[in-house]
Amino acid sequence: MIKIRENTRCLSVIVRPKNHNMSAPETKISDTVVYDEVQVILSEKRTSLSMLRTGIAVFALPLSVLSVLVATSGYYTISEAASFLYPLLALSVVLVVLGAYLCVHAIIQIRHYDQQIAKIREKHAAVAEFIG
Repeated sequence: MIKIRENTRCLSVIVRPKNHNMSAPETKISDTVVYDEVQVILSEKRTSLSMLRTGIAVFALPLSVLSVLVATSGYYTISEAASFLYPLLALSVVLVVLGAYLCVHAIIQIRHYDQQIAKIREKHAAVAEFIG
């Protein structure tokens, strides 16, 4: 009997003898496949952590620029420097929003990856002690 199974990523054909039990699981996932899956999830989590680091840096940049402007405010008047200050303030607001977005998005992804690893740990008890 030939069974065609369609997945979102690939199309696979499974050839079985006629007397094969259809309700039995096809194969048992080996420990190596589980380790590889966890490694992929951990690499994606590492990417999310770097996105979080970038978001914090983007968020901190306008704050440091504004602190310099406040510290040097005695040397200029706002009316004289308005053509310089208003675009700088607008750019600072955009950078704060972008930094906040990057941080929130990275935290959501990190939590998702932690949940995926917890599911793998529950599903495969033999490798749970190594996953941590």
